[in-house]
Amino acid sequence: MLKRTLYFGNPAYLSLKDKQLIVRLPEVEKNSQLDPLFKQQAQATIPVEDIGVVVLDHQQITISHGLLDALMQNNVAVITCNNTRHPAGLLLPLQGNTLQHERYQSQLAASEPLRKQLWQQTIIQKIKNQAALLSQQQIDAGRLYPVYNNVKSGDSENAEGVAAAFYWSNIFTKIPASIESAPGNLFRRQRDGLPPNNYLNYGYAILRATMARSIVAAGLLPTKGIHHHNRYNAYCLADDLMEPYRPMVDQLVINIILKHGITDDLSKVIKADLLTIPVIDVKIDGENSPLMIATQRTAASLVKCFAGEQRKLTYPELS
Repeated sequence: MLKRTLYFGNPAYLSLKDKQLIVRLPEVEKNSQLDPLFKQQAQATIPVEDIGVVVLDHQQITISHGLLDALMQNNVAVITCNNTRHPAGLLLPLQGNTLQHERYQSQLAASEPLRKQLWQQTIIQKIKNQAALLSQQQIDAGRLYPVYNNVKSGDSENAEGVAAAFYWSNIFTKIPASIESAPGNLFRRQRDGLPPNNYLNYGYAILRATMARSIVAAGLLPTKGIHHHNRYNAYCLADDLMEPYRPMVDQLVINIILKHGITDDLSKVIKADLLTIPVIDVKIDGENSPLMIATQRTAASLVKCFAGEQRKLTYPELS
């Protein structure tokens, strides 16, 4: 079943009752002139089992421990935002699969040649998807074809970086000139750079949480990557497996820019569009599938690769 993504951008009291997430509004709860029955009817309820991602985007949200526990039991990714209203934290359950110990063992025992082959597959598909998105924008992607056709094991020659330099200098060049802040040839992909970097950052945070949730559900250790390794990063494996999915987020960002333009601050309307990332359609194994389901298939394929049951990761194709 496709899970829901919930966004809370205003003050709220979030709690649990009868396996339901209960939403109460402080301005209603604190108003002594309102009838208790009206207050009860003003509450919103959502079955916890229907939720996949929760985004907490306000400093005055109060959430109960009982609800957090229920969310973790149902493998819900909880994203917390900082005072600038950008994603800053991710909470996931410690155990998401009954075969977790067995799968941890095969993951930790994976040989370096296997990990290098898996990273090679990952970069090839990422660059292919980047080339496909450029072509969709009527931009000649011919320079990327020899790049993804010659990715070495472990991407030892940094084909990813070569492709990124061309991709980011071209991806926004077809944005109509009528949009005043359009980056065109001046865009530089930097986390703290000028817009639409903020659109990309927010979108990638949602993608990362979705992928991390699928990794935990598959019984894998999100900290142990096949390529990324950082003592301060608890989600190295999510950062690995999300790479071929990034162009899907870039595609959505382009559509958002065409619809709303580029702004320094992300409006609730823009965030609402970015929060559709888990349910956007992607093509995987020749079939259309919601991105959230596709990430589950990617994580499941990695389990089989670590177990020696197959040699190829399952990734989406942007065409």
